Amino acid sequence: MFRRTYNGWGYSPLDEITPENVSRLQPVWSFATGQVEGHQAPPIVNNGVMFVATPGNQLLAIDAKAGNLLWRFKRPIPEDMLLLHPTSRGVGLLGDKVYFAAADAVLIALDAKTGNEVWKTTVEDYNHGYYMSLAPLVADGKVIVGVSGGELGVRGFVAAFDAETGKPAWKTYTVPGPGEPGSETWPTGDQWKTGGGSVWITGAYDPATNLTFWGTGNGGPWMGDQRPGDNLFTSSVLALDTATGYIKGYHQYHPNDSWDWDEVSPPILVDYQHNGKTIKGLVDTARDGYLWMLERTADKINFVDGKPFVKQNVFTSLDPETGRPNIDPVRQPATGKKADFCPSLWGGKDWPPVAYSPKTKLLYIPANENLCGTITGEPATYTPGQRYVGATSTMYIAPGADHIGELQAWNLDTGQKVWSHPFANSQLWGPVLATAGGVLFAGGTNDRFFRAFDASNGKILWEFRTGSGVNGVPVSFQLDGKQYIAVQSGWGVDAARMQARLNLVRPWEFPDVPQGGSVWVFAVD
Repeated sequence: MFRRTYNGWGYSPLDEITPENVSRLQPVWSFATGQVEGHQAPPIVNNGVMFVATPGNQLLAIDAKAGNLLWRFKRPIPEDMLLLHPTSRGVGLLGDKVYFAAADAVLIALDAKTGNEVWKTTVEDYNHGYYMSLAPLVADGKVIVGVSGGELGVRGFVAAFDAETGKPAWKTYTVPGPGEPGSETWPTGDQWKTGGGSVWITGAYDPATNLTFWGTGNGGPWMGDQRPGDNLFTSSVLALDTATGYIKGYHQYHPNDSWDWDEVSPPILVDYQHNGKTIKGLVDTARDGYLWMLERTADKINFVDGKPFVKQNVFTSLDPETGRPNIDPVRQPATGKKADFCPSLWGGKDWPPVAYSPKTKLLYIPANENLCGTITGEPATYTPGQRYVGATSTMYIAPGADHIGELQAWNLDTGQKVWSHPFANSQLWGPVLATAGGVLFAGGTNDRFFRAFDASNGKILWEFRTGSGVNGVPVSFQLDGKQYIAVQSGWGVDAARMQARLNLVRPWEFPDVPQGGSVWVFAVD
């Protein structure tokens, strides 16, 4: 599972590794993947076998203790495909099968022991701009995926398939067609067919209500004045009935998105206190720079609170009842208009997931602070499978800024930041793992270090330099009673693109980070 549990906490109950002994952490083995670009997937371990998805439409099965390759699956990527984000964020497991969302929008079930194909099904046509990069969610006997392509004029959707046979179960579009609920928030005509709302991060799941929660991306093209209206259900979270795909609730973070703030990271499912009450919560750390406190129910999503966790100058306030932001019009780009805003189009936090520890009751956020930018809108013309953006952008560091990357810890009951660890000379693209031992693990910096932090105060307790930058989701697993930490190293995709922008702002202060993928496993000696 992408974050070990359906609630998305990114928390391991293993506690052998502690602040007292983590300095003795040593590499046990490493394995070169043979691929470049961003290695973002968690190494998922089951019954002593590690399953690792990499760029290049590749899946590896490795003996988790010895580091020996058991099998390799690789599916050729079509030469005529425009793949804007060449990565994979993991696999799903159920019984004797492992499920892989191939880049060319094909869902594949493999025999977990041999790597042989059991079934495959085409999710969509890559010639129309669709691709996949997420880890499938396996829940309620189904394999659930979403499609990327928000910059290519797709109509986003979440789709479910029978886990045993691959037979389609349901398909729910994130942009409603004429006459469907939400269609009134789109212009009349055919723009809904290319309206965006892509889905490229694995959803969360609540077994108690059989609801699954998925975040959606920006509208297409980027400029909201080219698609007047709120544009449901872009830049939103959707609550879907896992049995039918029916939309049971939603919250739209910012209507008519013009900043490329995809809100595809699903909220984590965590209960918190607010005004003396326990809230069955959904908590999202959003690209738009706000920490959103929502409430999940069986039939709708309620707004509770929201506040910025990084510098944000687009929202002047939030409606206290609905959470709808009031927008400073000067900060909203439009066709033929340039707007300057914070945070940048990569947001206060991009795709790298947060972690939550039930022991500390803190939420840990890999944030990027003090990054702002401009977008200038241009007319956009749709051509199937080609870019459908209609904008040019820049990025800059806020004047007077003394850092960029910032690992933050927030108390959800008080809504206050408890501590932060800044990185003066690097952005932070490191997914966070929390452990019961009181140690956090994260990479994400351009110095190629993978680090352990004290979960109570953010102090660095240990660090290890890998051959490339660490964009991967860390995991912890246990074999023969011993706790291990595993992560993929391999810099690329948007972390590398942001690095290139930073190097334009301050030449040679942010040199290129070498690429090259590898899996690393660590344990206390």
